[in-house]
Amino acid sequence: MKYTLFGESHGPAVGVVLEGVPAGLALDMEAIQFDMSRRAPGRNDLSTARREADVPHIASGVFEGRTTGAPLCAVVENTDTRSKDYERTRDLARPGHADYAAHVRYGGFNDYRGGGHFSGRLTAALVFAGAVAKQILAQKGVTVAAHISSVYGISDDPMEELEPLLAAQKKDFPVLNDEAGQRMQEAILEAKGDLDSVGGAIECGVFGLPAGLGAPGFGQNAEGIFSQYLFAVPAVKAVAFGAGVAFGLMRGSEANDPLYVDEDGSVKAEQNCAGGINGGITNGMPLTFEVTMRPTPSIARQQFTVDMAKNENAVLELKGRHDPCVVHRAVPVIEAAAALAACELMGV
Repeated sequence: MKYTLFGESHGPAVGVVLEGVPAGLALDMEAIQFDMSRRAPGRNDLSTARREADVPHIASGVFEGRTTGAPLCAVVENTDTRSKDYERTRDLARPGHADYAAHVRYGGFNDYRGGGHFSGRLTAALVFAGAVAKQILAQKGVTVAAHISSVYGISDDPMEELEPLLAAQKKDFPVLNDEAGQRMQEAILEAKGDLDSVGGAIECGVFGLPAGLGAPGFGQNAEGIFSQYLFAVPAVKAVAFGAGVAFGLMRGSEANDPLYVDEDGSVKAEQNCAGGINGGITNGMPLTFEVTMRPTPSIARQQFTVDMAKNENAVLELKGRHDPCVVHRAVPVIEAAAALAACELMGV
């Protein structure tokens, strides 16, 4: 399946066109709405005050409750926009945001309101596409689940089994260790009080993938396929598979995953430092990775920047409603990207 996102943060709607959806799939709209609600803004003080229902409206690709095989199009309306918040600073590039790069790339014709097409608002449509992908994967015995692994240096317990991750999905703040989660929330609120923001990381696992998927070549290896989906998510700045950067602190005897044959005759590994991938090919263990997300660039602190219209130095004091941290709302977004990547890896 291939997806195309459309819309802008302060336009009438955002949406997605998902091509290659198998025909005959009975969409579970409650499951889709569950993921949409996990990402939705305005749920508590940890998020932007913007409130959106984020109910997807299917415009094509479904007939009598089942997918038709035609492109599946879903639209999510924008109902709580305050575009005037951006008029005063329309020519001032927000440091860390895509404003300047987009201005150059599109000759200044891009929608500047709330980041336009570069806004995290478009991840609402991505979550819809990923929720459909999850339902396709479920038919093949594959499950995707994630949790917050850290916020501003405060770490959650490491991911090991699927069931605790599924339990974390039902929490407003999806962590495995609630005490660590409370300290993360305090750090977010402290940054908010300082007119600032914080970043963090999300750990995700794809459980049930068979061994032998992928290839070592360019465009075919499992890490590459997943990375292209993950880096398409706004704010993702690093992706690490398995032990990730910790490999640099290990000896081979620690990093290698000893193999054995279990009672069912299946080959398993005693640990999973490789993250379920060897040589760009899945090895039958859970495919695991961690993404690092930058702090929200839209902050209310005074910052130095440039006036793009005058081509001169300027000072920015940003108003408006912004997330002091995007990590907790991004958990279902990362799951969605992983689900879509898993579908491609499996040839769906």
